[in-house]
Formats: sequence, structure tokens, C-alpha cells
Amino acid sequence: MFNIGDKIVYPMHGAGTIDAIEEKDILGEKQAYYIIKMPGEVKVMIPTEKAEQVGVRNIINKEEAVKVMSVLGENETEMDKNWNKRYRDNMDKMKSGDIYEVADVVRNLSFKQKEKGLSTGEKKMLSNAKQILVSELVLAEHASQEEVEQLIDNKINISFEEYKLPQEENIDLNQNIVSKFIPFNGNGSTNN
Repeated sequence: MFNIGDKIVYPMHGAGTIDAIEEKDILGEKQAYYIIKMPGEVKVMIPTEKAEQVGVRNIINKEEAVKVMSVLGENETEMDKNWNKRYRDNMDKMKSGDIYEVADVVRNLSFKQKEKGLSTGEKKMLSNAKQILVSELVLAEHASQEEVEQLIDNKINISFEEYKLPQEENIDLNQNIVSKFIPFNGNGSTNN
């Protein structure tokens, strides 16, 4: 059971604050609802009886926020090469409501965007995952949206440089060495 003023997370929507608990008569059925104020002045109603069933939970604390930021600082986890499968896997992570899984999606898709770019669907998913992550960290860290977005972007940029750029430079160096020192004559053998 949650109370007015509790800061909660609603999976796929992000974090918000319970503004009220009201009884509503919908389709002839009286039921108690949490009225949740979400980012952007959006209000969401969730039946109190089904809140935990749909994954509503309390926001993380400051210590857990530090752990979430460390997830963003790690190397990407393996993602399926097939776009459809990767999209479904990432969607499942987001639907779980687990902030660490959402952070994993944000980091992985951010890396992929920097390397190759993303499809329209994955760009939208990255934007949604980032919004969910930011909304919870804003409440957990008592920080502004801009501050949290900057923290996330900085953490991802640093980890991308640490884990991805050195490998790309090595590949480029090797390709340059091969093309400069081993001439290819087109018939499968090298010139002597």
C-alpha cells in the first residue's frame, strides 16, 4: 500500500508522486485509485488493488542511484544482432520496471547509436528509456532534470570512450597497415 506523497515508479511511464487517493465510479463500479503526478504535468490513475500487480514500486534511494550510474559506466552487454529480437529483449527489460535493466537499455542503445546509428524504433525506445531513467533519478537524487540528463550523458560518453574507442582505433590502424604494406594484385596473391 502506498500513501499520498510517496514517490513511486510506474513501469513504462517513469517516476512520479502520489498526489491523491480517490474513489471513482467507473462503469458503475466504485474503486480506489492512486492519482499519480508524472513528469510533464501528466496525471495517471491506477487502481490501488492492482498497483503492485502492474509493477508499481517505490523509487530507489541514493545508494541505489549510485549503483544505477555505475551500470551506465560499464561496457555494453551483448545484444542480439537481429533487430526484432533485440527490440523485444529491450522492451522486456523496460516493462520489467527494474531500474538497472532500464539503465542497461539506455547504455546499450546509446553505444549502438554512437557506433552505427539507430533505427527510428530504437531511437524512440532510447528516448523513452532515458525519460524513465531520468524521471526516477531526479526524484532519488533531488536534482533537476537537466542535471540528471547531463550526468547520464557524461557517464555514457566516458564509458563509450573507455570501452569502444580504443578498439575502433586499433582496427583502423590494422587496416591501414595491411593496405600499405601488403599490395594486392587482384588474383588472390601478393606481388613479390
